[in-house]
Amino acid sequence: MAEESEADFGTAYYRSRDPIKNFRIRVTIKRVTGLSLVPTFSGGGGVGLVGEDIPQAGPSHDNVEMRPIGSKQTNNNASTSPEVDDYTYKWQEKVFNQREIDLYSDAQNCFNPLDQKYHEEVVELNENGTRKTKRLFSYVDHDRFTNMDEQCLMTTSPTEQPSYLSERMTNVRRRKQRERRKERYADAGVFLPKSNLMVDVPTEEDKRATHVIDTPVQTMHIMADLASAEEKSTVTDEYVLCTIKYDAHGVLSVTPDFNHHRPAYTIITESGRRDTYEYTLSLASEKMSRREQDRESKMYKELYQRHTEYIGAMVGHEFEQVPTGMLRMCVFGEIVSAKNFEYDNLYVHFFVELPQYWSADRSQQLSGVTQTCATKEIDKEDVAFFSYPFEFEVFYKNEETSDNDVLPGLPQIFLEVLSIDSWLRYRTEGYGYITLPSTPGMHTLEVNTWRPAGRGANDDLRRFFIGGSPELEDPTYTSVPITYEGDKVISKFGFKTVTMGSVSLKLNILHQSQTFMDRATSRKRVGTLLDKLGGLSMQASVTSVLELFQRARKRMQAARETLAS
Repeated sequence: MAEESEADFGTAYYRSRDPIKNFRIRVTIKRVTGLSLVPTFSGGGGVGLVGEDIPQAGPSHDNVEMRPIGSKQTNNNASTSPEVDDYTYKWQEKVFNQREIDLYSDAQNCFNPLDQKYHEEVVELNENGTRKTKRLFSYVDHDRFTNMDEQCLMTTSPTEQPSYLSERMTNVRRRKQRERRKERYADAGVFLPKSNLMVDVPTEEDKRATHVIDTPVQTMHIMADLASAEEKSTVTDEYVLCTIKYDAHGVLSVTPDFNHHRPAYTIITESGRRDTYEYTLSLASEKMSRREQDRESKMYKELYQRHTEYIGAMVGHEFEQVPTGMLRMCVFGEIVSAKNFEYDNLYVHFFVELPQYWSADRSQQLSGVTQTCATKEIDKEDVAFFSYPFEFEVFYKNEETSDNDVLPGLPQIFLEVLSIDSWLRYRTEGYGYITLPSTPGMHTLEVNTWRPAGRGANDDLRRFFIGGSPELEDPTYTSVPITYEGDKVISKFGFKTVTMGSVSLKLNILHQSQTFMDRATSRKRVGTLLDKLGGLSMQASVTSVLELFQRARKRMQAARETLAS
């Protein structure tokens, strides 16, 4: 690797909607200095680099001249003027160096169509007798160097062995690929969108496309051949000046970035000469005229408008509305964690209880069971993290319009925490419930639980040794059961319980009703959910009264017309 200093060799990313074929980059490289530029001197007395008198080294060093390392005797009078090479590259433009010219000049070295193509270009180049550059050349997307760059090892150790993952990754070529989904439905002659996210029998192609970032990328390397003029060019004399990558999303990455106003990048060769080179990178693409920019902007605007119309035709422009006088409540919840319970390996059984006037579609799942989770001690508390998501939607509609209407109740979520050990002994750890909040939005709730106490020491011993504990026949007894026909307050005097841990919930609640739109139009303040639900029954009562009034008025007008005639 070359030594790099005094510059930021980070990668810069650019996004462009312009075709990549219009990309141009200008590279200028110049040899600044090297040991070949150090003046020679004799072993006897003479003048040094800064004009000092050099003492005589001794009799054995008389008349011995020093010359630069790696240079020949014929170079003592060579010109020391700096060598400058400048070239402007197009995207994926192939420029050959001397080693490649020597390689592809012989047709016997060509084994594939790409080699044959390069052979024809090199023969034409030799016939013209001119090269585009002296030191600069390039490797394009399908060259061998690009493949080797993707398969490089992670360290510089000569004993490093590639891991199984790296070997598998080498099979993933991030190159331009054809649309596979069109080929899959080629027999039908139509293009069908992929609607099923689950693949029952995945192929190797599906695994590579799903488990690995496989964005198609084109790569181009701008190189420099820094071999001396007296030596034959080899692979070790080739240095990467810039790596350019362009993906299918229009993102262009340049490593290192364009110089702009920063100093030039520096490379020191690893050969014995230790020559120093400086190079600069600059963007040389032609700027678009104002007329072309306006035309392109108009074209993209029309394209986006057509795409919007297509999406609108596929999805529709109207939201699904609920009938008048009905409220839809969507709940997106999560059972986050449970803590401070007696035993380990906890799981939670939950269900939703709907009060009067509430209903749910048959496809809605109003109950569930979490996975079994072992506890972890955090801040001296045993916590089990479930992160169990659930969702459901329910509807409210009060069709009765009596004057004794009361504010309706809200759905409740009942929880039952259980534990299981390695001997498959089940234990009830606690019961609890929570009433859904009346306001939409995000809510974080803590549900405290309890369990029925045993009648004595025998129940405690049975719970410890063989599992099992007193259970509730009706889990809704933690609140007021729907089947209870007495007062709203139920007496539980004499029922013994044991305080247990708590369960943490997160709820995201959404409300939808046409009443909200009517009140928003009339610029009236919308209250809580209870006000809205009460307003639904009131609105139904007022509507029925107005309908009866209109009917009576029409009958009265008809009677007057009869009497007048």
